[in-house]
Amino acid sequence: MASFLRFGPRAMLQSSPTLRPRRSLLFVPALRPDRYAKALDSGADIVCIDMEDAVARSRKDEGRALALPLFQENTHPHVERMVRINGLSTPDGLKDLGAIIESDAPPPSIMIPKIRSAEEVQLIETLLANGPARQIRFCVIIETNQGLERAIEIAKSSARIDSIILGAVDMSADLRCEKSWEPLLYARSRLVHAAASAGIDLLDVPYLNLDDPEGLRKEANACARLGFTGKASIHPNQLAIIHEAFTPDAKTIEKARKVCAAFEQDSSGLVVVDGELIELPVVRSMYRVLAIAERLNNAA
Repeated sequence: MASFLRFGPRAMLQSSPTLRPRRSLLFVPALRPDRYAKALDSGADIVCIDMEDAVARSRKDEGRALALPLFQENTHPHVERMVRINGLSTPDGLKDLGAIIESDAPPPSIMIPKIRSAEEVQLIETLLANGPARQIRFCVIIETNQGLERAIEIAKSSARIDSIILGAVDMSADLRCEKSWEPLLYARSRLVHAAASAGIDLLDVPYLNLDDPEGLRKEANACARLGFTGKASIHPNQLAIIHEAFTPDAKTIEKARKVCAAFEQDSSGLVVVDGELIELPVVRSMYRVLAIAERLNNAA
């Protein structure tokens, strides 16, 4: 609570790595570094270079060699940049971490797949404890039955975790269900609970049918209503629909400014705005709204 009282809205947004827009995440295959600059210019809040699913096993070394040098320069400070590594239980995952540890300019964030326990996250945190790697942030994929069961523990396992993303393909296989909205509603709801408990962002799986914009719109809106803060994508053409679903309207932004201003001016932590009692979890969500508004102003 003290941190909210000590900083104004703009300072708060700049000082906390978790309070930034994460409406959209655009995947770029590691074997296509030529697409990286275009992805950074696409308007996506997050750009992730994929060294896992997008790279065949026989070309993992090539993908790693092409992907990691892309993080040597940061020409787009308002875009969160990350790389999806291979699973820690695989030789390629160990090679990925080794290369990141040895890099003088590692990616600012890594997406970690196949996480099944809090201990796995903590092991990676320990491995990245020294040198430039100690600044790396985490996005954790929950895509297994074990990970879903321990989702809250995983979400709270490291202060480096900024976001969780649902891995629906592997999750549906593990749960023996169809990869569609109704069968995965329980999994999505459980992840909403976990992310909210840890105060971090939650992104949904990409919508894979590029020829079905209405299906994407329906799924993105449903996720936003459920409590997700964003959705991943596989093509820049999907971003406008995703942003529409997860961008607050002018009325919501104005309420967020009013709530945050009132909270900062009060020393008790119990604030009433327009007859409504506002407590810390609500204030945090309002700062997230302001983070999106800040991004929109910078893009204008």
